[in-house]
Amino acid sequence: MTEASPRTDRLRGLEQEVGVMVRRIRRVIRLRAQAVHPELPSSSYLMLSWLITHGAQRSSAMAEAFGIDKGAISRQLQHLVELDLVDRSPDPDDGRATLISASAAAADRMAAVADERRRWLDARLGDWSEADLDTFVELLRRYNHALEEHPPERALH
Repeated sequence: MTEASPRTDRLRGLEQEVGVMVRRIRRVIRLRAQAVHPELPSSSYLMLSWLITHGAQRSSAMAEAFGIDKGAISRQLQHLVELDLVDRSPDPDDGRATLISASAAAADRMAAVADERRRWLDARLGDWSEADLDTFVELLRRYNHALEEHPPERALH
């Protein structure tokens, strides 16, 4: 067992607070998904959000972006089609391929849910200065960048 140092204690504190944030984010994503459509699973909400950000995509690009197999993507996309949240269209660059995009109704609903969430967040962080928000965003950006650039080979993250 290694001796605790002030840095180790700080890192434990970071792990604990990130754990709280992850649990909160999972709950928020679940609630946002339900606000978009009562039958929308959290994982499909993330996929729909990604499509809105990246525009029409082939399912193979989605499988690569999410690191899951094409079959799982296909099943989730089929459910999104059944919920009228995504549209399929022929790929103009390859008539054999299909592009997937968020439906206009899904994009509108996602935007409304995001606006509502930002208003809620603004109310909760109303006493934070612009400088506090800028600092927090920058620190989160640095944190995410550090973890992305140096993924642990054996550590759990």
